[in-house]
Amino acid sequence: MTRKLFGTDGVRGTANSFPMTAEMALRLGAAAGRYFRRDDSAAHRVVIGKDTRLSGYMLENALTAGLTSTGMNVLLLGPVPTPAVGFLTRSMRADLGVMISASHNPHHDNGIKFFGPDGFKLSDEAEAEIEAILEGEITPARPDRIGRAKRIEDAKGRYQEFVKTTVPSGVRLDGLKVVIDCANGAAYRAAPEVLWELGAEVIPVGVTPNGTNINDRCGSTHVETAAEAVVAHGADVGICLDGDADRVMILDSQGKVADGDQIMALMALRWAEEGRLRGGALVATVMSNLGLERRLEKAGLRLERTAVGDRYVVERMREKGFNLGGEQSGHIVMTDYATTGDGLVAGLQFLVEMARTGRPAAELTRQFETVPQMLKNVRYAQGKQPLGDPAVQAVIAGMEGRIAGQGRILIRKSGTEPLVRVMAECEDSALLSEVVETIVAAVEKAAG
Repeated sequence: MTRKLFGTDGVRGTANSFPMTAEMALRLGAAAGRYFRRDDSAAHRVVIGKDTRLSGYMLENALTAGLTSTGMNVLLLGPVPTPAVGFLTRSMRADLGVMISASHNPHHDNGIKFFGPDGFKLSDEAEAEIEAILEGEITPARPDRIGRAKRIEDAKGRYQEFVKTTVPSGVRLDGLKVVIDCANGAAYRAAPEVLWELGAEVIPVGVTPNGTNINDRCGSTHVETAAEAVVAHGADVGICLDGDADRVMILDSQGKVADGDQIMALMALRWAEEGRLRGGALVATVMSNLGLERRLEKAGLRLERTAVGDRYVVERMREKGFNLGGEQSGHIVMTDYATTGDGLVAGLQFLVEMARTGRPAAELTRQFETVPQMLKNVRYAQGKQPLGDPAVQAVIAGMEGRIAGQGRILIRKSGTEPLVRVMAECEDSALLSEVVETIVAAVEKAAG
């Protein structure tokens, strides 16, 4: 059974356009409710969280209507990070968790992603079954079995208290001046409060959401604003979250950025030293830098690569019993603590290492020398399939021959946007540029 509606991270698109319409959200909620409530024999519950997008109100209400129509009792969490939904789904003994967010995308996009009762994102197979239900007649609950909806006022606080338990007992962040950029998103209150409660001097950025400024020149995909704040305030470190706070970038005291690969290397090496790294391996995607792989091999560790998407990282981790994984984009997954990427928890682990070692962020974020890497995105028109074009395929084959033995090429469609991502790695920067630019030009020609 294949999926048509779901991408690599739930259902996503432009708000008020298919599939992100109120009508589709209602039907999707009803289909998910029917999937998890196969009979009317007992009460079932679902938690719904969201980020700060204006369209979140519309989708939250539509999902609630669809879910309650099939007998699910809905617990509304309000604006909370995606990892909070995973945590609270399990903590509140819910059958299903829903997060309304388009992560790092601009405000006019939105998305819906589901979590199972174990707090982990649903499998491809489960999503395909929900799609199958969606395409048919959805059986509503009997009138006396229609669900109720209730707002959970302390959801944010419950998550904050959990997050603090990931910091070793007795460790405080006194003396650390921290810029925290919340991207005007889901963690705009939780993240600064947690840092302050743990003793840090906090300089908040991106904490005034208005429904349309999420990820707007701030957050993990636009670190310039936080970098300016770090330098202006003489901060020790900057932590940049994205709109739903499941990914993180770290800035040193000069505002230089470290991506997820450097953070994962730090944690993997530290955990291996402490005997905590299960299986002697880190799980990352095909996008992670070759330099990370080389650094791990030098330490006697392995890098296990998966398809792009933190859900696939988590699947490999669960399949083989690993406890650390993530993506170059900043999803850091620590299954000792959370069921999905958690930017705030990952940022705290970095701060703990600063406090433990007394070393500055600039040292801790330079765990290995990166192999030169170039990534370019090409947007394509609806209905176009540029990667299926014979001319594009011929160019890609030619460039693979050019770079063979010196580097690698990775070309893929985005699972969340109409983009073709062209990435290559090579020690020879001139050859790297030639390869990427040649492929991009061919894709652009076919994408118009």
